[in-house]
Amino acid sequence: MSALPLRGRGTGRLAGWLGLVGALVVLNYSSRLLAGDTPVERRDIFYLWSTAVGTLVQFGLMLAIILWIAAGAPARELLALRRPRSWKAAAGWAAGVLVGIFVLSLVLGPLLRAGEEQGLTPEEWDPSRATPFVANFVLVSTFVPVVEELMFRGAGFSLLERFGGTFAIVGSALLFGLAHGLVRALPVLVAFGLGLGWLRRRSNSVVPGIVLHGAFNAIGLLASVTLEGTGDG
Repeated sequence: MSALPLRGRGTGRLAGWLGLVGALVVLNYSSRLLAGDTPVERRDIFYLWSTAVGTLVQFGLMLAIILWIAAGAPARELLALRRPRSWKAAAGWAAGVLVGIFVLSLVLGPLLRAGEEQGLTPEEWDPSRATPFVANFVLVSTFVPVVEELMFRGAGFSLLERFGGTFAIVGSALLFGLAHGLVRALPVLVAFGLGLGWLRRRSNSVVPGIVLHGAFNAIGLLASVTLEGTGDG
């Protein structure tokens, strides 16, 4: 489908999207600044029901704003909710990006100590609180990736693509990284965003990126309770 239908009110949509991302960047970095250089760690946060509720509220609100931005446009086109050009090729590309980002994380991990920055992932398995952990695991590996991919590789990529495909990949990746409000983990987050953006462009769909993002989060969270010193993405 032509990109022309997306440009009718494209400037307004782009401004709205940048406003949403900008708010996330400011809020997340402000919270880190207020917390100081050594924020209090909550290693049991994924064992709390309040975390699941907060995730549903926060990302539910983000999804509502994304859908509002897409209102009046061919939403499936804007959000890239379509079949990839080739499922087989997309699976291969996604696997390559997944392996690449984990290798990069292993290489940069000792240098950046990025896994310790958030201080949120549990360090060990607690079977007595398995139910809230499973609830949070499901949200982090499904709902969160859906919302973030629709936001950055869906609406964001489509709105930035008017400036060129490369600009859309780099711009959405940089803002994706900044929106997490982290410093030491920023290089890995931006690299992950670049991989997801490249996958979005090659496959012409946001779906492979959702699956990849979900797999990355799931593996990271599972590793945090089985392997010492491993965090999620």
